Amino acid sequence: MDYFLNEEQQMIVDIARQITDERIIPNRAELDEKHEFPRAILNDMAQADLFGLLIPEEFGGFGGDCFDSVLALEQLGRGCIGVGTAFAASSLGIYPILISGSQEIKEKYLPAVASGEKFAAFGLTEANAGSDASGIQTTAVLDGDEWVINGTKQWITNGGEAQIYTVIAITDRSKGPRGASMFVVEEGDPGFTCGPKEKKMGIRASSTTELIFKDCRIPKDRLIGRQGTGFITVMKTLDSSRPGIAALGVGLAQGALDEAASYAKQRVQFGKPIIAFQAVQHMLADMAIGVESARALVYQAAKHIVAHPKDMSKVSSMCKIYATDVAMKVATDAVQVLGGYGFMSEYPVEKMMRDAKILQIYEGTNQIQRNVVGQELNKEYSK
Repeated sequence: MDYFLNEEQQMIVDIARQITDERIIPNRAELDEKHEFPRAILNDMAQADLFGLLIPEEFGGFGGDCFDSVLALEQLGRGCIGVGTAFAASSLGIYPILISGSQEIKEKYLPAVASGEKFAAFGLTEANAGSDASGIQTTAVLDGDEWVINGTKQWITNGGEAQIYTVIAITDRSKGPRGASMFVVEEGDPGFTCGPKEKKMGIRASSTTELIFKDCRIPKDRLIGRQGTGFITVMKTLDSSRPGIAALGVGLAQGALDEAASYAKQRVQFGKPIIAFQAVQHMLADMAIGVESARALVYQAAKHIVAHPKDMSKVSSMCKIYATDVAMKVATDAVQVLGGYGFMSEYPVEKMMRDAKILQIYEGTNQIQRNVVGQELNKEYSK
């Protein structure tokens, strides 16, 4: 389908597609096998100015929006969502600065991210604070001109590879959700370390570690926004970033469909290509319908979210649920179409199937996202 992209939007697609075809796809199997962070490929993306997509022009960026980001992430997801996740996590890490940061903080951190000189990461999840973000235990206490942070964050993408971390911590537990604040922590700050890389089922090219704070001291001016506005910033961040995860799902699903259809044209059984069999045709048809439906929803949701509407949380959750569920189903069906070959690592669909699972889990499980949609519907129909 033609989505009538303008010249700048088509340029984003073309650049991301070229990097995917020339740099990601030829190297994805090796990156996955070695659990290797794709620094060289990310540097290529930086040279192509992709890291500046969401950053305003005054800070050295492209000045784009959620839809521009979605267009790039879809193409990267078609190649490898491990690489795509490493790229997306840097955008996630700067969203709190974009949303709530002072002019001084933006001037200090955004240009280095826009150029690709530095990567970012987002520190929210903890052992007892996953779906329930309000359960965080990490604390920040003001001591003179410094904040002292203590606690541990878990499963942080780009951990150990990023230089800039946006981290939420409790500054006044007596105030409940209004007692959390956001901070910028830098690589090398005293008392801040990262744990070893986690061994994962999928997205192995991305780095996932703990963030460990033991009397970590940072300057007072590293507070993002006002004290006590951390949860508001986190919710706005995730509402803005979830369409990007959905776009990775669309890209992965498209890649899996491409592999399945190509294989079905070549694989001969009973004297003819298996794509000639109605059972296979129906599978491919359902896969194609799912991919195009997901793409249409994600594109429209991203355009809608740009205006920061009142139903932003609902729309963001809807597209994340649908596109990532489609990605999981299409990847699973692609393995089925390839049969025994689909189960072998020499073909990319087994990796796609392993990778797809995380899309239904990170940045808010799809079960929690359904809660969000349901709660918003309850409000709408109570008026």
